[in-house]
Amino acid sequence: MARSEPRSDNLTGILLMLAAMALFAVEDLFLKLAATGLPVGQIVLISGALGAPVFWVMARRQGRGIWVKEALHPAVIARNAGEMIAAASYVAALAAVPLGTVAAVLQALPLAVTMGAALVFAERVGWRRWTAILAGFAGVLLVIRPGSDGFRVETLLVLISVAGIVLRDLAARAIPASVTTAQVSAWGLLSVTLLGIGMMLASGQAKAVSGPETIILLGAVVFGTAGYWAVTAATRTGEVAVVAPFRYSRLVFSMSLGVVFLAERPDGPTLAGAGLIVASGLYAFARERRLKRASLVA
Repeated sequence: MARSEPRSDNLTGILLMLAAMALFAVEDLFLKLAATGLPVGQIVLISGALGAPVFWVMARRQGRGIWVKEALHPAVIARNAGEMIAAASYVAALAAVPLGTVAAVLQALPLAVTMGAALVFAERVGWRRWTAILAGFAGVLLVIRPGSDGFRVETLLVLISVAGIVLRDLAARAIPASVTTAQVSAWGLLSVTLLGIGMMLASGQAKAVSGPETIILLGAVVFGTAGYWAVTAATRTGEVAVVAPFRYSRLVFSMSLGVVFLAERPDGPTLAGAGLIVASGLYAFARERRLKRASLVA
């Protein structure tokens, strides 16, 4: 009988999360480059179709299948729905919004997960952490600046993607421990593949992929697939309160890549908003860990 994967190794979870954020930042760079010439639905389809077989092979090597009854578990279905929402909206955002701005808004994710856990799982969140959550979303408003001359409605796509990722991560916590990371990842990417097919049929848009575009897409798939596995394993290996803060490293990776490869220059409000989001998130997680330690002592 195959063994289930460990779920309480915090050091491994932290390292996996750091690796995932670096890998995702590189994937984002490739996707942004690809989106300059290819339809969003086509990119979603290719990303899912090339990534899913990798995890299917991994599952088979572990003695597991993907066409099993666990694939219809409600938590798996909910996670797949979140994955599809996140994939479509995120690729669309990358096509239209600077990489640094996308990364800055995405940093609200840990705060959104904390809020979601409080609302869905009735986890206790005190007024200090609720204040931090509100401050973090104030930082988001500072980054996107609705109503200003610099506001771009496409930036809201990042918020939709955040909502999808929150659904994905919260649902992953309810998936039985006997289900492996490879199985969960394969199911998610198969769902993304189906979504890409649906988007292409609905839009009627498709384009022959050139040689350079093929290399860019392959790069996105390689880095994205590795990051996908790492973040799934991180959220299922370490404690959420310990592992989740390290998502903020993605901001550093993404902004650095944007400056070096895309000549982006984040303005003052974007940097200030990103700083407020990160500071609020770190405070929220520090407060959560402090309360947990206090409860153990008591």
